[in-house]
Parts: sequence; C-alpha cells; structure tokens
Amino acid sequence: MEGGMDKALADDLMSVADALADAAREATLLHFRTDLTADNKEADRFDPVTVADRLSETRMREILAARRPHDGILGEEFGTTEGTSGLTWVLDPIDGTRSYLSGTPTWGVLIAVMDATGPIYGLIDQPYIGERFMGGLGRAELTGPLGRRVLKTRTARPLSDAILFTTFPEVGTLAERAAFDRVKAGAKLTRYGTDCYAYGLIAAGQIDLVIEAGLQAYDVQGPIAVIEAAGGVVTNWEGGKAHMGGRVLAAANPTIHAEALALLNA
Repeated sequence: MEGGMDKALADDLMSVADALADAAREATLLHFRTDLTADNKEADRFDPVTVADRLSETRMREILAARRPHDGILGEEFGTTEGTSGLTWVLDPIDGTRSYLSGTPTWGVLIAVMDATGPIYGLIDQPYIGERFMGGLGRAELTGPLGRRVLKTRTARPLSDAILFTTFPEVGTLAERAAFDRVKAGAKLTRYGTDCYAYGLIAAGQIDLVIEAGLQAYDVQGPIAVIEAAGGVVTNWEGGKAHMGGRVLAAANPTIHAEALALLNA
C-alpha cells in the first residue's frame, strides 16, 4: 500500500473519492447542455465560472465535512480549508468550463487527495460519457460504458510516431508556445482543446503526450495520480515535480518524456 498506508484508510479514501465524484456528476449534469450563463473571473481573458461549478464543489465539500472532517480542502471555487490530518483534498469541480459551456463532453471533474509529498490518489471523471479514470493506492482503473479495465500507458515510441495533445494556443505565453511548437513539429499528430480528458487518454494508452502551461494545483493533481499509476510520467518543464501546477509535461513513458523535455528546453 502507498507509503505503508493502512489498508482501511486507503479503502476509505477511495470510497470517499467515488462519493465525491458521484455527487459532482449529478450536480454538473443538472446544467449541462442547458441555456447556462457564466460569470467571467478575469479582466483580460474569458475565464468562466457557472452555477454548476459552484454547486459541484459545494456538494463535494459537504461530503468531506461529513466523512473526512479533519482533512484539508483546496478547491478552485472556494479556496483553502485547513485540516489537521496531514491530508488535503484537491478539487476542480469542472475542469474545462469553456468546453462545458460549449456542450462538448471533454470537460471533467478532477479529485485528488494529497499528503506532504503530493497526490497519492486521484480521479478524472467525465459525467456525460460516464467514464471514471482512477489511479493511486494500488489502483489504475477505468470504468465506463465498456465496463471496467486496467489503465496502462502506451509503450515507448519515437516522437515521430507520437500523438500530442494541448490547449495551446489558448493558454500560455508566446515563449511557451514557441517551446511547444518545437515538440509539435516532430510529432506525428497534434490535437487541441480537450482539457483534462487528454490526461485520461494518456493513462488509457491512447496518446503519448500532453503539454500545458499556466495550470493550478487543482488542474493537475488528479491527472498526475492517474497517469503515474498507469505507468506514465508527469513533471514540470524542468523535469521536476508538477503537482502545484505551472508548466506541465505529461508522458506515457520515460522515453517519450525525455525526448519532449529536451525539445521544450532546446
């Protein structure tokens, strides 16, 4: 068990994570593909938040207050709640609100539980499709319309045979875009704008790389736990820990990670 964690505790954390995802799934589907308005959180670009984002996080916080009251919480919409247990739940109630508003089923709910070292368990949940990617504490699984299966990332292949996903150019500076373009130039196929769902595709063995910038802790901790459990690698652009956000390179295996990292820093 992860870090020598007691099995009963690990089982409880996984159970609570599922309960959070179930609640967020119900809350987000109440408003998906409706005539929904959004507030803008920033002055210089469109960074939307909706009643569905707030309802999703509120429902998850209510469950944590009842089942894990001594744990901390870091949520996108309602900030930080300090805990005393050494564990913190990291919540993104809707990752990809632009996609949510557009009606595309590539947004998701991101849930992680972290200790002092980073995320130890995480979920990527896509409510409309009904897919849930789970990783950490000895688990690497996907459940969905096709049933349950083990998550395993793709085997090593050169960048020239790789599939790359990103939200560039929507997010990131011009210099960061230039670094991304160096990787893109060598990749077999590049696709854009699928938010957290792309990280699930790495874990499921469908694609090789995701490169992002300007992320927050709640954007990455669930995906990090899932991808690492499935055999992948997630770092920042310098090769260090990425769990607090920033510029993120997620890869199916160490070989393709090293090739992409070299080009990002060329």
